[in-house]
Amino acid sequence: MSKVENKKYLGLDWGEARIGLAIGTSESKMALPLDTALTFEQVFQAIKDEEIDELVIGQPVKMSGDKIDLNKEYISFVEVLKNKINIPINFVDERLTSKAADSLAGDKKTKASRDAIAAMLILQSYFDTM
Repeated sequence: MSKVENKKYLGLDWGEARIGLAIGTSESKMALPLDTALTFEQVFQAIKDEEIDELVIGQPVKMSGDKIDLNKEYISFVEVLKNKINIPINFVDERLTSKAADSLAGDKKTKASRDAIAAMLILQSYFDTM
């Protein structure tokens, strides 16, 4: 039997002001909050530093499940990623992740940021469907 490759994933919760980052592996199938990025360069640096094999990006969806007309900034963000990196990009419904992140966030000294927790929830959702 051949050993299954253990891939590293970076979950992204895109926002106009900040991008939440979370990390996990295909072996553990457990997402953990990592950080918050303010720039593309910080996202690319995390991909490099963490030796990421695949991205998982939250995609806005209406509560009804219908697709939302994505704003220009989100579309631009995804296009820049596709053009700058050569790893697979997966999309996950991100409904209610920010609200759920609010319920998990604690005080600033002990907990990850709301954005990183939302990214963790997005990545965990992806792992749960693997």
